[in-house]
Order: sequence, then C-alpha cells, then structure tokens
Amino acid sequence: MLENRWWKYFLGLWMTFVILGIFLYAPPAEGLGQSVRIIFFHVPAAWIATLAFLISAVASIQYLRNQENRYDIWAFSSAQIGIVFAIIATITGSIWAKKIWQSYWNWDPRETSIFILLLIYAAYFALRSAVEVTEQKAKLAAVYSIIAFITVPFFIFIIPRIYESLHPDPLINPEGKINMDGRMLKVFLSSLIGFTLLFFWMLRLKVEARKIQFISEKKSSTIKNKGKS
Repeated sequence: MLENRWWKYFLGLWMTFVILGIFLYAPPAEGLGQSVRIIFFHVPAAWIATLAFLISAVASIQYLRNQENRYDIWAFSSAQIGIVFAIIATITGSIWAKKIWQSYWNWDPRETSIFILLLIYAAYFALRSAVEVTEQKAKLAAVYSIIAFITVPFFIFIIPRIYESLHPDPLINPEGKINMDGRMLKVFLSSLIGFTLLFFWMLRLKVEARKIQFISEKKSSTIKNKGKS
C-alpha cells in the first residue's frame, strides 16, 4: 500500500489539513495562549520516537531468533527514525519551556529523561559503527536495542511522574483524561494519526534504501575478497 502513488497524495493532504487545523481551527488553550499549538507537534513526535524504538526492539528480538538480515535492517532503520523524532520532541519541548518557564532548558525530570534517552540511543549507533563484522554487529546491536528499550517506559512515563516536575499538564485532568474541547481533540488526534502514518511511510522508504545499501556493500565486499585471492 505504501508504494502506491495515491498513498503519497493522501498523506500529503492529511498532513496539510493537520497543519492548517493547528493554526486556523484549534483554539488557544486557557492559560497557555498560542503556545499550546506546540503540543500538536511535541506529543506526536514523542509518541513516534517511542513507537520507533519499540519496533526496533521487536525487530531485534526477531533477528536474534531467526538470524535474518532483514530484521536487523528494520531494527536499525526504525532506531534512526526514532532518534530523529526524539530530537524533534526535545526541540519542541525546549521551545515550549522557553514560553512557560522563561528558559529553554531547566534540567526538569522530563527534560533530563529524554536527554539520557538520546544518549542511550546515540550509544546504539556508536556500537554499530565500532564493529566491522556484519553478523557480530547485528547481534550486539540487537541485544543493545532490546536492553535500551527496557529503559524507554521508565524515562518517558515513570521517572517524570515519580519526581516533582515543572512540566505542565494543563490538558490532562487528575483522572488522567484528556481535557480538550471538541475542536482541539479532533486536531490533536488527527495529528497523532498523521504523524503515525508519516512514520510508517518513512520507515518503509528507509528500509528499502537500507536493503539496497546492504546488497551494494555485500557485492563490494565479495569483489574485494576475490581480488585478494
């Protein structure tokens, strides 16, 4: 389905309407004014980062079970997209922090948590770069990816709620239900869906590109080995 041209047009139109809805349709939130619009980018970006790291971990488990390179490709590609969206979530969160707390960075538990998470996944890519043997690289990376994802729920959901935080939850009431009016909720859910579809499209493209690169590297390695012999 992701290869069909209509899918690209549909996704493009969906994201266009989402962006227009964010700036033209969704009303400002009480107490936050226009800055609340950042939430329509910040929360979906954080959600996509979590989803991407989850898929990377699941693909890593599959690689350890089956030893098939396609699972390593999925794990690596998903982790790459995940760290990009984690950076986007960090940047949008910092912009919001400047508006709410008058400072881009305060070492709040949520900010500290995502910073540590970025370091953990940066180490994942450093590990892959440090190992040259393809099979060994894939195995070590798979094990690391699984362990790394175990930390994700703690840093994203648990630790920020254990310690007192400056992070505002103005859209969430004490019962944990989303406290948005109808228009805001429609745009928010549309943004979540749009970003999720965008992620899967990006992941499919990234996987296909990685497969081509893998085949090219394998052919190049074979030619070099033949030349040495």
